[in-house]
Amino acid sequence: MKFFYTFVYLLFFFTNIVAQNANFAPPVDIPIVLNGNFGEIRNNHFHAGIDIKTNGETGLPVFAIEDGFVSRISVSPSGYGNALYIQHTNGYTSVYAHLEKFADPINNWVKTEQYRQKSFAVNLFPKPQQFVYKKGEQIALSGNSGSSAGPHLHFEIRKTDTESPVNPLLFKFDIKDNTRPVVENLYIYPLADSSHVANNTQTKKISLVYYNEAYHPKGINTFDGYGQIGFGVDAIDYLDGNWSKCGIYQLEYWVDKQLINSFRLNELSYDEMRYINSHTDYEANIRDGSKVHKTYIEPGNKLSIYQQSKHSGIFNFNDGRRHTIEIFLYDTKMNASKIEFTIKSGQAVKHKNKTTEAFFEHNKANLFETDEVCVSIPENALYTDINFIYKKGKTPPGAYSPLYRIHNQYTPLHQQASISIDAKSLPEYLQKKSLIALFDIKTSEFSSIGGNYKNGKVQTSSYQFGDMCIVADTLAPDIQALSIKDSQLMEQNRIRFKISDKLSGIESYEVEIDEKWILFEYDPKRELLEYTFDEHVQTGKTHTLKLVVTDKKENINTYETEFYH
Repeated sequence: MKFFYTFVYLLFFFTNIVAQNANFAPPVDIPIVLNGNFGEIRNNHFHAGIDIKTNGETGLPVFAIEDGFVSRISVSPSGYGNALYIQHTNGYTSVYAHLEKFADPINNWVKTEQYRQKSFAVNLFPKPQQFVYKKGEQIALSGNSGSSAGPHLHFEIRKTDTESPVNPLLFKFDIKDNTRPVVENLYIYPLADSSHVANNTQTKKISLVYYNEAYHPKGINTFDGYGQIGFGVDAIDYLDGNWSKCGIYQLEYWVDKQLINSFRLNELSYDEMRYINSHTDYEANIRDGSKVHKTYIEPGNKLSIYQQSKHSGIFNFNDGRRHTIEIFLYDTKMNASKIEFTIKSGQAVKHKNKTTEAFFEHNKANLFETDEVCVSIPENALYTDINFIYKKGKTPPGAYSPLYRIHNQYTPLHQQASISIDAKSLPEYLQKKSLIALFDIKTSEFSSIGGNYKNGKVQTSSYQFGDMCIVADTLAPDIQALSIKDSQLMEQNRIRFKISDKLSGIESYEVEIDEKWILFEYDPKRELLEYTFDEHVQTGKTHTLKLVVTDKKENINTYETEFYH
């Protein structure tokens, strides 16, 4: 399929591809099939690499893509889990995450450091000549550690000097893709008080159908509209022979053959990741998980992925004419899809004024305060101006304050807002156990934001708005022994516990065997603590074991037993 291009645009694209063609080896010795790609929309960030399928298994060999030395090793119960960073001489650093195990020399050194620091989670920076690997040499085994949702290899290429991740699909890895992006829905956003679509100021979600080599709105191809209007696209990309939903690489938005805005996901910056909450339709993601790219740029959005933009991608439909809208979507192989429809400019419509408590500007510090609630929002924490919503409700069962509607959960924050709630109904003995929680009216469940009691109020910092109240966490974490019953070891090679906490969350754990600290690996997603017997525990004797688990409100549960091994 051929679409309308400009010579300059094609030249820029292909120049960029050639510039990044380093001769890397693949990180695995199986065909590379992706479960996720670079720039894919995730919660609060763009995906910084590619997720390579490992046939649903752990323990597959992982290889260095180029000569280099290990510059960083990270072990964490969340995030990247077991991760390895290899610095190369060509200006790039490769990253391998969610690993099951490092190569033996690395693994032995890491374990020594964990025992020295008495911590499962470590962040290590070996000397440049300590672990040196050749291109194609095995460095690890693939796994499912950290926040991984299933066995796979998360793989990144970063610029060493800036640590900025670069799109791995711009390099010469053998990944077949002749399939164009699939568009699921179109969104139309009236962006000003006088703007409307079909006399409606609300976001309009439209199903699309494919015909005449383009996607068109189902049932109607022309919309009446007026004023400043933006668009959004819910689209996915498939690679050949693979039904995993990946993200698009590039978008162009045209009005009457004039380029209004575009972005391209060649490179990202970790400092800019959270701006994804402005780039995408945050509300659609919260409501139903939709991953919607906007064609316009909110004033507080500082992402550097945009290539050419006129008036921040916002077109003013106020001239009484019909305008042809074209939105082009591409993957890295330049397979393309097109959305086409028409906006007919109409007349301004007077709408009812919205009743709100305050008007907050995105580029200023904002404060809302009553006798019971204080909300302080830093400068540039909002992506656009908002009409702030506040409402006081009834006290939920189990809470120690009324329920306060602090704006709404569909508005993102780039920086944390400071929130405090008056604690006059909180008993003194619960002050140290108190926190602020979100309350789900539908399920009657609390989810902790955190916070502490101070000067008659419970105070916290939050990236979220929503329905909030004061609660107290007085329950210690739960401990379930999976491998020991009545002082009998039920598994010969390992010891496992399940640990969990219902409200504030687990802060720390510590396990001693025979009064010595022992390394237990923690997997929060499975609520699992696990130790595989090694040289640190002698065989052929009775041992004492003590496990102490503490939550974030200093509630402590202790498990003690004996066992023979």
